[in-house]
Amino acid sequence: MIEMHLKHDWSEEDSLRKGFGRGLLEAGKTDKNVVAACADLTESTQMNLFAEAFPERFVQVGVAEQNLVTMAAGMAAMGKIPFVSSYAAFSPGRNWEQIRTTICLNDRPVKIIGSHAGISVGPDGATHQMLEDIALMRALPNMMVIAPCDALEAEKATMAMAKDKRPNYMRLAREATPVITSPHTPFEIGKGYVFRVGSDISIIATGTMTYQALEAAKLLANKDIGAEVVHISSIKPLDEEVILASAKKTRHVVTAEEAQVNGGLGGAVAELLGEKLPTAMIRVGMQDRFGESGEPEELLKHFGLDGEAIAKAAQKLLTDHTNHAH
Repeated sequence: MIEMHLKHDWSEEDSLRKGFGRGLLEAGKTDKNVVAACADLTESTQMNLFAEAFPERFVQVGVAEQNLVTMAAGMAAMGKIPFVSSYAAFSPGRNWEQIRTTICLNDRPVKIIGSHAGISVGPDGATHQMLEDIALMRALPNMMVIAPCDALEAEKATMAMAKDKRPNYMRLAREATPVITSPHTPFEIGKGYVFRVGSDISIIATGTMTYQALEAAKLLANKDIGAEVVHISSIKPLDEEVILASAKKTRHVVTAEEAQVNGGLGGAVAELLGEKLPTAMIRVGMQDRFGESGEPEELLKHFGLDGEAIAKAAQKLLTDHTNHAH
């Protein structure tokens, strides 16, 4: 079981973007066709490690996100494996049409890194807290959508993306978050993993919300509720098998994401269950509203996205469903 491969101690923190930076450097060492471009945020997105090691394979396009992805599509057409990075608010926020037309329509293996996603960006406020990127990107034909749970998985995901022949989008948080996986934790694009086994309710989470889901499971265990935590690092393609198996077992599902539930992971899971296994569920995430300026932890609490809020949502679902059944 995957939970054996999680770290026992979660006190170490690291940022997903640093994991990406390390992964990109490794991918660059492994394959000379890996190239990178950035829209004036090289250090913020941690692309500087690659830029310093391979200056001849790095392009700084400046504040020109539409040019960034269109140029990358051309590089991919010539056999290169381009990684492009910016803040998610700008890419895919500002250049979605170019991603759609030059990358997805032509099925070019461009790797788009949307950094500083979610409300945990903090003081930068609503304009920079990208919450709609999962919905935007999973709607695009040919595009894979990835949200790693920690820095280590971000590193593994980056190296896997370099070998993947499809367009990829990966969303990264800005702040350092607990490292919950180990070098032995498996990662594969399109696979979901059971991080904790339970039989009463399934908590299906993505990105750094998987840590919050595991914290929620601990709180629920104190109330004799066995929560199964399923980590979905690939929102597209969605691992239908692992989600359906968990939902079939528990008959209750809570989804958790640091993004809009409309069209996000919550939307994807609701679509799947609605078609194949109607299940009582609650979607924890941003409920059709924008973020606010504040410290990351207080924002997660304010918007009901921490472990405590997920545990409360799980209890409410179980209570409501039990009462309804009677």
